[in-house]
Amino acid sequence: MRIHTVQKGEALWKIADFYKTDIEDIMEANGLVNPEILLVGQPLLIPEDIREHTVISGDTIWKIAESYGVPVQELLWENRIMTPDTIYPGLVLKIPEKEKPVIDVNAFTYILGDDAIPVVQGAGDSLTYLSPFAYLINEDGSLVEIDDEPAIGEAIAKGVVPMMSIVNFTRNVKGENIAKIILNNPEIVETVQNNILNTMRDKGYRGLNIDFEYVFPEDREAYNRFLESTVNKLHEEGYFVSTALAPKTSAEQRGLLYEAHDYAEHGRLADFVVLMTYEWGWRGGPPRAISPINEIEKVLDYAVTTIPREKILMGFQIYARDWKLPFVQGQEAETISVEEAMNRAYRHMSEIKYDFVSQSPYFRYTDDEGNAHEVWFEDARSARAKFDVVKEYGLRGLSYWGLGYPFTQNWVLLDDTFDVRKL
Repeated sequence: MRIHTVQKGEALWKIADFYKTDIEDIMEANGLVNPEILLVGQPLLIPEDIREHTVISGDTIWKIAESYGVPVQELLWENRIMTPDTIYPGLVLKIPEKEKPVIDVNAFTYILGDDAIPVVQGAGDSLTYLSPFAYLINEDGSLVEIDDEPAIGEAIAKGVVPMMSIVNFTRNVKGENIAKIILNNPEIVETVQNNILNTMRDKGYRGLNIDFEYVFPEDREAYNRFLESTVNKLHEEGYFVSTALAPKTSAEQRGLLYEAHDYAEHGRLADFVVLMTYEWGWRGGPPRAISPINEIEKVLDYAVTTIPREKILMGFQIYARDWKLPFVQGQEAETISVEEAMNRAYRHMSEIKYDFVSQSPYFRYTDDEGNAHEVWFEDARSARAKFDVVKEYGLRGLSYWGLGYPFTQNWVLLDDTFDVRKL
């Protein structure tokens, strides 16, 4: 699967003709609606049956390899090229077949009830696990019920493992006080565990994800004890346990979000972990990439020293954010889908820019009221960059937040890059 970046004056028919493919195939792979509208800087996935590339002026071995998502050395070997700078326009290169790594893929979904059925249907072939989000734990150990049975039923029908998700927080409450009460009371811990097991049995869950955030630093050991006893109890019943971890770059990192998350203990006890490698560009902060590669790699550089690589799912957010400019402290960005981000770019004929440090796309526009906006989102290039990181670090796989935000290019490229494990 190639990625073509639209240049000024290009039309879809011309791009299809150049790559000897059909307009309809390009539209389907990229979720395009109107073949007449393309934006400068917009990346397009190019489905190709023939694994050949004719060198044109300006091509380099490195550029060609990146475009096809293959290692430079494999491209050189396949074509018996000894010196990379000896290629020339008109030379036909054979593109080696990619060996697709097998990975696990989880997705959290906040879409519940019957609305979840088409969402899970659409992504199910590309998932190992599905996590309806989420059961809130009350101070007495009871669980706040959610309408997750339609999602669970559809997941099972698609061969996807349902994973229960429990949390200590809401959108407006960090949950540190709830965590303190629960984690330090053995009777409440037992109540929580029994309620989890009853829910899993009743609804058909096969595993659990524990997402406790903003736990007080002094409750770190209590959290570790809770995790160990929960893992032991659920393992006895044949269930797996995973945890969600804040994106730390060292064991000494300070802050309420980080200090109680003991990477070493979670890596030892849990069957796998989800690293929440997103939200650098959070809704209450200034505009920036939401999940920048340079920041993700800092987290992974630390994580792989304390957690086995085969236990790490790297988080990947598939939503976009729209900030009003100039940014004013206290204002919130609007969270939208990648599809909606592109619709706004089309409406205002914005040029798509790409930040190579963060490996993230963005654009600017002016709305009908004259307000300037900056939008950071994801595209085929940023998705490929994240997939490359998963391969380079030898991770277990990916965890998406969250289903319900349409992003066609991601799923097409995911299936082209990996084989997704089914259990």
